[in-house]
Amino acid sequence: MKHLSTFVMGAILALGLATNAVAVDYKVIQPEKSKVTFQYKQMGVAMDGRFKKFAAQLNFDPAKPAAAKADIEIDLASIDAGSSDADDEVIGKTWFNVKAFPKATFVAKQIKATGANQFDVTGVLTIKGKSQDIKFPLNLVAQGNAAVFSGGFVMRRADFAIGEGMWAKFDVVANDIQVNFQLTANSGK
Repeated sequence: MKHLSTFVMGAILALGLATNAVAVDYKVIQPEKSKVTFQYKQMGVAMDGRFKKFAAQLNFDPAKPAAAKADIEIDLASIDAGSSDADDEVIGKTWFNVKAFPKATFVAKQIKATGANQFDVTGVLTIKGKSQDIKFPLNLVAQGNAAVFSGGFVMRRADFAIGEGMWAKFDVVANDIQVNFQLTANSGK
């Protein structure tokens, strides 16, 4: 009889754990807990910046990454490059040209699991009407019914004609820009 009660308790516990292990589908981005930042070098000095406005669409079940959908749209005029003079300069025609190209977009094309809560993301980055395929690692940290998705990649500004004319050389502003993001999302109901 003791073995039967141990078996029943074990089965109830296993059933309870299995019920809690149901896959979570993350869909609702929390903008106040999310950020898109960048780092670059200006005259050899490390500089930091961020974008204050962006929108992300997400449909991500960590158990089914191949079926995931993710895209982000960044309001380029919301840039904070460290000073109002720099902000005014980079929204102009020779840099982002926000009058003609107000948004930068990224659309994921493929997401593959590479380990526990680790993924490789391949997609298309479009800035100033120019598109490039990019690939980067993505990390997921579950926090209750929410998750934090973080990753980053190096973007070369010349690939997108960011910094034309006198800014096309890389002696003042480096070509490589490190872009990082941290998106917090809730499960959609």
